Amino acid sequence: MGTGFACGGWALAWTVYIFNKGKYHPLVRPALLASLFGYSLGGLSITIDMGRYWHLPYFFLPGQFNTNSVLFETAVCMTIYICVVTLEFAPVWLGFFGLKKLFKKLNKIMFFVIALGALLPMMHQSSMGSLMIVAGHKVHPAWQSYEMLPVFSLLTAFIMGFSIVIFEGSVVKASLAGQAPDERHLFSQLTKTAAVLIALFLMFRFGELIYHNKLHYVLGLFKFEAWMFWAEVWLMTLPLLALFLGERRNDGRWLFVSALSMLLGAALWRLDYSMIMYNPGNGYKYFPSGQELLISIGFVSIEVCAYILIIRLFPVLPVLKEANKETSEYIIAEKAALSENLAQKNS
Repeated sequence: MGTGFACGGWALAWTVYIFNKGKYHPLVRPALLASLFGYSLGGLSITIDMGRYWHLPYFFLPGQFNTNSVLFETAVCMTIYICVVTLEFAPVWLGFFGLKKLFKKLNKIMFFVIALGALLPMMHQSSMGSLMIVAGHKVHPAWQSYEMLPVFSLLTAFIMGFSIVIFEGSVVKASLAGQAPDERHLFSQLTKTAAVLIALFLMFRFGELIYHNKLHYVLGLFKFEAWMFWAEVWLMTLPLLALFLGERRNDGRWLFVSALSMLLGAALWRLDYSMIMYNPGNGYKYFPSGQELLISIGFVSIEVCAYILIIRLFPVLPVLKEANKETSEYIIAEKAALSENLAQKNS
């Protein structure tokens, strides 16, 4: 589930560079930064959760590769993707420190880096769905699908990617108290894209249940699985109905609430198929312990603090239009002088 929250950079890479929607380019750098932190800290937390983390180096030894494992493919793709996102975000600090030569060299291969960055998450996000196929009947029939689990996992990754961009952008805009550029029109367009993806997800979801005669599992007032299923559906659809049936599509508060609700809906589906609706057998039940929850909360806190620090130090956000023009000009001049001094030292 955690990597789904880090799919903002990947979703925007497809939008801006693959589908050539350049108007969304101001949102790319913040999304890439969030993806970089999300995947890096997610990989670190997995290392801790492994328990026997001293065995991790064996993963990088060719003789130890288990190429028949879906988990191996997922780990390889995620490891490479962390390196790719680092390169995609590198122009931010290369430009800030005046490293023009490195910037130009990186720019020559950036098309390849972007293409690789668009491909890798498609592989490991779909593989995360494939991981539970081998669980067979241990996953509840309403969530187990030997044909569609990879597709569902990929679609929810896109939905969470676009939703997290809107969510983070709304939070940053609110925290800057009107000093950030108004990007509500971009967020509104992204909700339309998310709406199309949600419609596809629900069409495939209901179609799979009907085709395999499993719809009865999610019908009934006294069934736990029915409550969980409809919670997923309504969390993803109700905010969109509120946005598109009224005049609230450009309301910042509704955009924030809708993004949060879509995130929760897609995340709940991932929790359901991988944990809540998974029965290992022999009466065994699993729920994260207090220590595990604290580790996750700690990593999220580190990510938030680091994100705030980076956007204050580096040119990640679009150019701010401060209410006080003199303050704005002073900040711009100060940063320009610092960059020029660093460039002179490196030359």
